[in-house]
Formats: sequence, C-alpha cells, structure tokens
Amino acid sequence: MELSYRPFALDLVEPLETAGGTIERREGFLVRVIDGDDVGVGEATPLPGWTESLDECEAALERAREAMAGDGTPAALDAVDRTAAARHGVALALADLVARRASTPLYHHLGEPARVGRVPVNATVGGGSPAAAAAAARRAVDRGFSCCKLKVGVGPVDEDVERLRRVREAVGPSVELRADANGAWTFDEATRAVEAFADLGVDLLEQPLPAGALEGHAALRGRDVPIALDEGLLEHGVDAIVDADAADAVVLKPMALGGVDVARKVAAWAQEADLLPVVTTTIDAVVARTAAVHLAAAIPDVPACGLATADLLAEDVGRDPVRFERGNALVPQAKGLGVPEVWDG
Repeated sequence: MELSYRPFALDLVEPLETAGGTIERREGFLVRVIDGDDVGVGEATPLPGWTESLDECEAALERAREAMAGDGTPAALDAVDRTAAARHGVALALADLVARRASTPLYHHLGEPARVGRVPVNATVGGGSPAAAAAAARRAVDRGFSCCKLKVGVGPVDEDVERLRRVREAVGPSVELRADANGAWTFDEATRAVEAFADLGVDLLEQPLPAGALEGHAALRGRDVPIALDEGLLEHGVDAIVDADAADAVVLKPMALGGVDVARKVAAWAQEADLLPVVTTTIDAVVARTAAVHLAAAIPDVPACGLATADLLAEDVGRDPVRFERGNALVPQAKGLGVPEVWDG
C-alpha cells in the first residue's frame, strides 16, 4: 500500500470574522492511498487554535508515508495519532478506499443504523452590520434553509443582540436561530447575552465562555437557551462535560477530532449521554466537507449541521458532489466519498 500527499491553498471569498480571529485562507494537503487498483482520498486541513500547525501536519504526513511504505496501515495511523488534521486525512483516505472497495457510500460504512440520504443543514451568517446579517439570513431562508447560525462575540454584546433581533424580525418565528461565540465572553457578558437571546428565541448558543469554563457553562444552562460546547469538547471530552452538567449539545468538527471515524464514536458516546451531536466543518475543501456530510448521515436523528460552507471559498480543489435542496444536504450515493477526481486538479 502506498500513501502520498500534495499541498493546496484556497482563498475565502471574503475574510470570515470570528471571536477566535479572522480566517482569510485555508491551506492543507490532499492525501491519497493506493492499494493495487483501489484508491482512497483524504484531506488534512489544519486550523490554528484547533489542530496542529501546517508544518506539523506536513511532517506528520511524511512520517505516515514512510510508515505505510515500511510497516503498513497501523504504523501509518500511529505516525499521525497526535496530529488531528493529519490523522483526519490519513484515516479518511483509508475509509474511502475500504468503502469504494465494498461498493458502498461512505456513510453506510460509518454507521449502519442510520442510512439516510439527506442531512439537515444550517446556513452560516458571518459578521457585518445588523442589516447585512438580516439580509443574509433572509436570503438563506428564501433558499430553503430553516436554521441560521450567526457568529457572535467579535464586538460588544449589545451589538450581537441587535444583530440577532434584526435577523429574527427578518426570518420570522419558525426559523431556528443559533449563535456561536467561540468562547469570547466573560460570564457576565454571556449572562446578558443568554437573557436577551432567550427573548429572541435563540435555539442554541455555542461556546459562550472559554473552553476551560465547565462550571460557568453549567451555570448558564436552564435559562431557556440550550448550550453547546465546541472547543470545550476538545479540551474536556464527553464524560467531563456530562459530569459537570455543562452542556445540552456538543459540536463535532471531524478535522479537529482527528477523523470521521473518531467523530462517529464521539457522536454515539454523546447520544448515550443525552447530548445532541452537531456536525460542522472547519471551512474545509471539498474532500473533508463531503466526508462531514457522510458522517452526519451516519448519526441517527442528527439535527441541522454546519455543512453548507462551500460558498465561503473563492475556489476549491475539485467539483462538489453534494447538492442542497430545501435546507438539506443530499448525500452522494457513489462508492466511497463520491468526490470526483481531485488529485490532478
């Protein structure tokens, strides 16, 4: 079996402002595994603050390439075990190869209980003025989305409340609204936001406090706005979150967790603990985005997920096989990932 990788760099249509910083470009590596006539592809796209650095990712992929040539698959996975994005790329390429060989879509390979052909998705509304956010959300709803997620925490809480208020007025009471603060607030700021968001019917607030603040998140619960942990899941794990009674939901980023296989196990673990699992991407290229769609399709009763992020990129490494219809992602039914040839793109 042979493993290889090649770099890519993709600009965003416009910078994405988040509480964790501004994202202007995504750089990563396509990963390919060849075994005889069978081929699998993966993607390793690190994100500062979430995974290893780009240089660390490349070094790990090189170790995996050498290990695969020498001792095979287990050694290659061991070589990337401590680098989340690199492991995501290698594990995905191997899973794609296995699913292609079995002539089955990847989501069937990841989870037998939930063979659904479509996944509900949310529209992502970035920064900007309240009027701009309201207009963007209204356009998303007109395209069929029934859930909108807004980035908050970049400016004052009062500005975020006004943006959510304008969006709620624009989309009406039946559309699900979520907000993601990326851990930007103090407890007092988060308390003010939660109280205001409750009046606006916000359905989920992601990571209002820094990742370490499990007790603070527990104290924010029970105020009519469910709390989701994102960065907190990576830092603490499901058991600690459950023990602290700190969340109603957890956000699964396969790239940050180290692969769709790991994320699928975490989702099952979360559901056993009565936590809602929500799948999102880290603004990835088409290979990882499509893998996240397959992951979501393998999770029973999955809620709306953050998978409609292709429009944030000015370009991509290949054609996107995922179609969106009335707020749902239609899961590719081809063998494996179902992503058209990207290696020579």
